[in-house]
Amino acid sequence: MGDKAHTHSGAAGRARAADHPTSVRNVVLVGHSGSGKTTLVEALALTAGAVNRAGRVEDGGTVSDYDDIEHRQQRSVQLSLVPVEWDGIKVNLLDTPGYADFVGELRAGLRAADAALFVVSASDGVDGSTRMVWDECAAVGMPRAIVVTHLEAARADFDEMTRICAETFGGDDPDAVLPLYLPLHGPEGPDGHAPVTGLTGLLSRKLFDYSTGERKESEPGEEQRPLIEEARGRLIEGIIAESEDETLMDRYLGGEDVDVKTLIQDAERAVARGVFFPVLAAAPAADGARQGLGTVELLDLITGGFPTPLEHGTPSVTTPEGRPRELRPCDPDAPLVAEVVKTSSDPYVGRISLIRVFSGTLRADQTVHVSGHGLADRGHEDHDVDERIGALSTPFGKQQRPVPHVVAGDLACVAKLGRAETGDTLSAKDDPLLMEPWEMPDPLLPLAIRAHSKPDEDKLSQGLSRLVAEDPTMRLEQNQDTHQVVLWCLGEAHADVALERLRSRYGVQVDVVPHRVPLRETFGGKAAGRGRHVKQSGGHGQFAICEIEVEPLPNGSGIEFVDKVVGGAVPRQFVPSVEKGVRAQAVKGVAAGHPLIDVRVTLLDGKAHSVDSSDAAFQTAGALALREAAADATIHLLEPVAEVSVLVGDDYVGTVMSDLSGRRGRVLGTEQSAGGRTLIKAEVPEIEIGRYSIDLRSLSHGTARFSRRYARHEPMPPQVAQRVTEEARAAS
Repeated sequence: MGDKAHTHSGAAGRARAADHPTSVRNVVLVGHSGSGKTTLVEALALTAGAVNRAGRVEDGGTVSDYDDIEHRQQRSVQLSLVPVEWDGIKVNLLDTPGYADFVGELRAGLRAADAALFVVSASDGVDGSTRMVWDECAAVGMPRAIVVTHLEAARADFDEMTRICAETFGGDDPDAVLPLYLPLHGPEGPDGHAPVTGLTGLLSRKLFDYSTGERKESEPGEEQRPLIEEARGRLIEGIIAESEDETLMDRYLGGEDVDVKTLIQDAERAVARGVFFPVLAAAPAADGARQGLGTVELLDLITGGFPTPLEHGTPSVTTPEGRPRELRPCDPDAPLVAEVVKTSSDPYVGRISLIRVFSGTLRADQTVHVSGHGLADRGHEDHDVDERIGALSTPFGKQQRPVPHVVAGDLACVAKLGRAETGDTLSAKDDPLLMEPWEMPDPLLPLAIRAHSKPDEDKLSQGLSRLVAEDPTMRLEQNQDTHQVVLWCLGEAHADVALERLRSRYGVQVDVVPHRVPLRETFGGKAAGRGRHVKQSGGHGQFAICEIEVEPLPNGSGIEFVDKVVGGAVPRQFVPSVEKGVRAQAVKGVAAGHPLIDVRVTLLDGKAHSVDSSDAAFQTAGALALREAAADATIHLLEPVAEVSVLVGDDYVGTVMSDLSGRRGRVLGTEQSAGGRTLIKAEVPEIEIGRYSIDLRSLSHGTARFSRRYARHEPMPPQVAQRVTEEARAAS
């Protein structure tokens, strides 16, 4: 942690295939949009020698050349892997999007990683979504460190940011969040701002000057020592408090001078165990410089303090039939278990699967079993199929560098796995296994689309199936009631990316149309109808007459048909025909074209002809009778109502409850939840929450989340029903 000499060249820094899990570190970068994650990845790659001073890989392109959509939108929209090498350790840096719409990519990064770097901007602070991810990592014991960026900003204050991080992330133990280094400031400029030019190592008592673009070590001056000793004492106490050596605190308080090597080892063990969370500072290299400020220290922490894959538990594994299977953790010689953490498409290579190997060793040209289960509700069919692995490679920007194998604990890319989707398990074909899927957020923003033209219509189905195969946070719905194709997304930015990928990757142009919720109709009271279908046009005619009574039933009753015909007025063989006609008309609706539900239809009387009556004639008569009954009755329009659960910070409870009431919602109650949050339960008409995922994010500043579940259909207020009917007529 700051006491090593580093002489990495570009060749030495190039990531290679790892030979053993102990030589791998998998690190995910987490932080809000604009915190500087991608810039930090580029700075680490430069320091490790993976890119040249112009920030370009040796065979062209830059480390940030991931996706054309990212360049157009000027933000990360997908998980990206950048492997580098440091002191003989392969470091897989997983850069995640910071925008809330792409939280599925963040979840995939957390699944693939063994530790997390939380990137916090010194000028922007810590947002609510970053706090929520910290809590998720804490729940599973994932080791974490904090990196403060944007120290060059005029109002940046490292000490204040460290205090905020300790309050935010430290919980009951703020001394578990402490800086390992303090910024070293240069002379003040004309604006009164003193730039950060280096770092002071608190454990080593050394100064590390980056002002020349190369890290130079020196001794502190006399005027700096008191400040160092004060911060150093607090750091040492924080490290020793988490030490596995129970005698160390007594020895330290007794006046013993604990040697630096012991302190570093204890700090690294505490970080790896997820009980101590160091704060570091980092900045990109200046033009022409080889090392960015703090990047050497950060790489030292990753390789020395973050756990190896051997220390990270393997997710639950079963057979495809669901029988539990025990595996040795991260053993390269054990049965193969790997997982597809991301799927993407390349216009030249085709489908590329980013995989994390949890057990065994994956080799090029190997035949594997691909299992995908548990995402049928999002348009992903369960599948079990054998496929042959093509080339294995490690990505860098837009380049793919071939590797011969991938050992347990490592990450790599597999090309042309035709059936593999994000979340699928790869295993030996003679020993198929299935990994427990990771938790994915439920997409709650509907995007109704239709093909722009006939050629687009021919390609739409294939394009949509590829889109949902890449992104399990997207759900495809073919709504049978509204006859709409609906993509359920996480937000507007997520929807925009989906549309652009359809257009640019799969050549499908679509139009976005208003999303319709599935409405229903029912009778407001009793009504009678007479269906008369009599025609004579030569030969056999058509003759059927039936009389019915319709009455409303309680919610959820469906369509009930009752036969009360006496005396054979309607012959027994034609009673089912009347019922079939009634039910067919009910599906079509009787007023505004929405299915009819929750009524009892009673067949009371009718007439038949010995020659001209038929099944078809009585079906038609049954439908006519239902329409006539509806013409003289009050028909209610029913709307779907959802049970909504909103988890929100206590500060926003009043605002959210007021908003729900404004959406015709009924708040059922609240429950106190952990972390200063409240769970609000309500029932809200679905027509009022089409864009609720966007609105709730705005109301709560990104700190709230919600779920929804269909409850029932209930009558829509007359003024709302009139407005919906008029809008539907205008749209048609």
